[in-house]
Amino acid sequence: MRQLLTAWNLCALVFLSLAFFLYSHSHPSPSSMAQESSKSIYDFTVKDIHGNDVSLNQYTGKVLLIVNVASQCGLTQTNYKELNVLYKKYKDQGLEILAFPCNQFAGQEPGNKEEIRKVVCTKFKAEFPIFDKVEVNGKNAAPLYKYLKDQKGGIFGDGIKWNFTKFLVSKDGKVVERYAPTTSPLKIEKDIQNLLQSS
Repeated sequence: MRQLLTAWNLCALVFLSLAFFLYSHSHPSPSSMAQESSKSIYDFTVKDIHGNDVSLNQYTGKVLLIVNVASQCGLTQTNYKELNVLYKKYKDQGLEILAFPCNQFAGQEPGNKEEIRKVVCTKFKAEFPIFDKVEVNGKNAAPLYKYLKDQKGGIFGDGIKWNFTKFLVSKDGKVVERYAPTTSPLKIEKDIQNLLQSS
């Protein structure tokens, strides 16, 4: 009987140790959570399509729609067309669209900076800011995208699933919503209006 109790106690101890290990690795410590929550989208500096540093702090007080774009995707035509509509309609009210080219999805953004700029600005006539090509997934993911994914995970994990995933950011820099690549920009117009009208 005593041997049975000892074995049971040992099993319970192993189980509790394992549970604590899993919990501590899946739940950040209060200090790391505090560091993460204190970080803001305005703390990031990114490169524009010309290679210049751009502090996102310059967008303080604006509503941001951050999109990973590609020039040769089946979603490209519709997304650029509708993003242009939104930008022209709301840029004077405080909307900024930040487009980040990414070649991680079926190699659909293969060009260099000049080729990307030419396609985006000439073919699709985009007037919103275009940034340098980035990775959005994996160990080389841009710090901004690591932050965006941490703030708003996807339905099937945090990773970006495809071109034209969209993140909506409020005037105070909070990531408030994430939209699937197949969500057309005009479908989120109401959400943009609500943020623009908020104080």
